[in-house]
This record gives sequence, C-alpha cells and structure tokens, in this order.
Amino acid sequence: MQTLEPMPDAGGVLASSSNNDDGAILNEWGERQMTNSVTTVLTPALYILVFIIGFPANALAIWFMAGNIKKPSTICQINLAVADLLLILVLPFKIHYHIQGNNWIFGEALCRTVTALFYGNMYCSVLLLTFISIDRYCALVHPFYSRRFRGNRFAVSTCAAIWVLVGLFVLPLFLVQQSFKISLTSITNITTCHDVYLENMQSVYFYYWQAVVIIGFIIPALITIVCYSFVIRMLLLNKREYRKAKVVTVLTLLIYLVCFGPSNVILFLHQWIPKLYIHYMITVPICSFNSCIDPFIYYFISDELRNKIKKMIGIQKVVTRFRNSQTTSTWLSRMISSKRSPTNSS
Repeated sequence: MQTLEPMPDAGGVLASSSNNDDGAILNEWGERQMTNSVTTVLTPALYILVFIIGFPANALAIWFMAGNIKKPSTICQINLAVADLLLILVLPFKIHYHIQGNNWIFGEALCRTVTALFYGNMYCSVLLLTFISIDRYCALVHPFYSRRFRGNRFAVSTCAAIWVLVGLFVLPLFLVQQSFKISLTSITNITTCHDVYLENMQSVYFYYWQAVVIIGFIIPALITIVCYSFVIRMLLLNKREYRKAKVVTVLTLLIYLVCFGPSNVILFLHQWIPKLYIHYMITVPICSFNSCIDPFIYYFISDELRNKIKKMIGIQKVVTRFRNSQTTSTWLSRMISSKRSPTNSS
C-alpha cells in the first residue's frame, strides 16, 4: 500500500496507509483541513467571482487588442490576457472540486491538465508582467538606447521564450500522478486532485516547488520592483506631466505584490512549515484575482485600446441616435397622415 503525504498546496493534510490498495486514511487533523469551510465554501466562492469578472474582461481585451498590434507593449498585453484567460477557463473544474468537498470526478488526465494549466498560466502572468515592467523601464529611462532592440520581433521572441520556460515549469505536473482516493472517517470517500502525493516523492517536491517559487516569482518580483522604482522616480521628476502614469504605475506594482506575494511566500514557507494549508487556500484565489484586474489596468495604460473602445462607443451612439430619429420620423409621418385622412376622404 502506498503512503500518501500532502501536496504543496495542501500543506499539513497528512495521510496514513489503509488496508485497501486504492486509498489512504487521513488523520483527524488532516480530515478537518480537507472538510474545512474555507476550502469548500470560501475558496470556490472567490473563484466564481474571478470567473464572472475575468472571463468577459480578458475576452474583450483580446478582441480589442488583436486588431491593432503596433507596439511591443500591445504584444505583451495580448499574451498576458491569453494567460489570464486560460487560467480562468480551468476555474470551473476547481470550483466544482471544492464545492463537492474536495472530491475530483473528472479523471486523472484532466486533473493533471487543470493543475498544470493553473500553475503554468499563473507564473506565465508573473513573467509577462515582469517583462512589461522591463519594457517600460527601457522606454522611459533609456529611450534612445532601447530603440536598438525594442520592437515587435523582440517582444514576440521574449513572449515565446516565457511560454517555453513556463512549459518546463509545469512539465513535472503532467508526468506525475495527481489524483488519489482518500478514506475519511466522517464522510464518504473522496478522490483528491493535487492535494496529496506519494511519501517517496516528498524530497523531490520540496526542491521542485522551491525552484519554481524562486525562478517563477522571487527573482521576477525583485526585477519588477527595481524597474518600477526607476520608472516611478523618473515620473516624479516630471511634476506636471504623466500624472495618470504615476498613479497607474504605483497601482500596478502594488497589485502585482498583493496578488502574487502572499501565495508564493506561503508556498515557499510551506516546505518547512506543513500546517499552512488553510492559509494557502485563501491566498491562491487572491492570486487569481490578478487575472480580473489586469484588463482594467492595461485599458487605462493603452491609448490604442482606449481610443478603439471610445470609437466603438461613439459609433454605437450614432447608430442609436439614427434609429431614434428614424423611429421619431416614422411616428410623426403616421400622425400627419392620420390627421389628413378625414379631409381627404371628404
């Protein structure tokens, strides 16, 4: 019988061997974590909110930006919207899983796919946001020097490299079993997805998640902080200009740190402190909220996108006014004809 231990995102949920060949029994503390209302109510509720806001926002952002690719920043923003949208598309499976008491019914293959896409697109968003911060730093602090390499081809190559790197990040999640049957004493048996792992894989996962957090967040976060610090300093030197840019830049940095910081810090610390399961299950949905916020932030930054939306709204207003005028003229003509009809008949 295989002994199971907690996955990094379910720290502290300990499992012991059972007498059958297809499951394990959680200890009392572990069972409380798996049946806690935080994981079965709060977590799916937050994911539902992310899906409701993020899906239409990112879909519209991609639709608006796809037809007007002129700058490297637009290419980065399209890739960011795609990464956010892919993360949001796997949320219905996670929502169902948590609402059903952390019981996975969709099979091993889909469990691996959902897990890999969730983490992959999360870290893809982190790296793309870091690249956007570097691009802004070069454009504002070193505008003449950066002209030599800043271009659409450079942006496409960098985004492609980020997708490849993220693919390497999540490859182990595709190759290793993610779902296991668990026996609970108080309720019926459940099948977990990415909540437990084999005991002999504990050291492997320890180094794996350490590497992912360091390469996927800590180093990019330091780069982002440095780049935006120089950008903010440069904007502050222009006291009368770039007022909106100052506010948006500070807001972007704060959202980046607030959304991605807590979950990655807890994931990093979890390797030494296993009993952080509930804390992590609260911070992961907060991390996914970045997918909702990105389209709104980059709408205000992108002049092309903003102008396109304004034009669309202007056209819609013209169409509405035209239809209203047509309706009014039709109504007036009918009124006039109805008044004239008795005279004509006499």
